[in-house]
Amino acid sequence: MRNDASHAALSDAEELGHEARAGREDHAMLRLWLRMLASTTQIEAEIRRRLRERFGISLARFDYMAQLYRYEEGLKMRVLSRYLMVTGGNVTGLTDELERDGLVARAHSPDDRRSWIVSLTPKGRASFETMAKEHEQWILEMFSGLDMKTVRQMHAQLGQLRVHVMRSEPAGEEG
Repeated sequence: MRNDASHAALSDAEELGHEARAGREDHAMLRLWLRMLASTTQIEAEIRRRLRERFGISLARFDYMAQLYRYEEGLKMRVLSRYLMVTGGNVTGLTDELERDGLVARAHSPDDRRSWIVSLTPKGRASFETMAKEHEQWILEMFSGLDMKTVRQMHAQLGQLRVHVMRSEPAGEEG
């Protein structure tokens, strides 16, 4: 894998990132892990930069709004926390910020007065739709070097990897 053209190009551009940790003698699966990590980190950093530059919003806020966009009736904050894979405190902080900006509203749950349901406001929904359209174009642009057959294969194979990892986790542990 060390002699592939992409490794040479990344090295020449001083963009190896996490891949720089791997040596020629390392197992192919370790090198694959580091390449996946480097790719994800690089794409995420670019998305963060563009969201901040174009909309003045963090990726955490964008992800929060994306989850709520899918549930017009709103979500309980603890469910939102689980979907975002963050603590309840993180969700509370984001909710406070987005509520102050008029992008989300919170209401007591009709079936549990101790729970809050959060939903996008009309302003939040319109704002997210604008951001999501550009976000989608950025993703299409970044992945445009891959043909659709490769995209489908990678998606399926990464799905198999996730299922394998999920099944191999000891019960009760979260990653």
